[in-house]
Amino acid sequence: MQKFIIRIYGLVMNNKNEILISDEFVQTTHISKFPGGGLKFGEGPHDCLRREFKEECNGQEIKNLYHFYTTDFFQKAWFFENAQLLSIYYIAELKMPLQFKTSDTPFDFELVDGFGQSFRWVKIKDLKEDDLTLPIDKFVVNKLKQTFDE
Repeated sequence: MQKFIIRIYGLVMNNKNEILISDEFVQTTHISKFPGGGLKFGEGPHDCLRREFKEECNGQEIKNLYHFYTTDFFQKAWFFENAQLLSIYYIAELKMPLQFKTSDTPFDFELVDGFGQSFRWVKIKDLKEDDLTLPIDKFVVNKLKQTFDE
């Protein structure tokens, strides 16, 4: 049986023209990606992204969601067999105060039950495709640079 996996991501920028990156250890693999996660049945994309930020970012709330990009090419899902991945990206703002810590060091976390996550800011002008792990994120890097690079 073939199925679709839908992922929702937040592109969060600060006033220093930096973007928020999530570094994670998932299923024995280190990955760097934009914050976000999987859409659950009965949930809309905005609700999904709000839930993901609350879950992953210590209760962090987000606001002002604007659609930025939806996958417009075939991408096989990474962790699932016979599944196609569809990713939706939104520009989002963090509601202050910030509820989670950031680091200048990638993968600056301790593993808990086989999972770890940390966040860091990267200047958009310095961001490269290879800074991110997931194929669609790599594609979005170029769209970000075309849109927001100084």
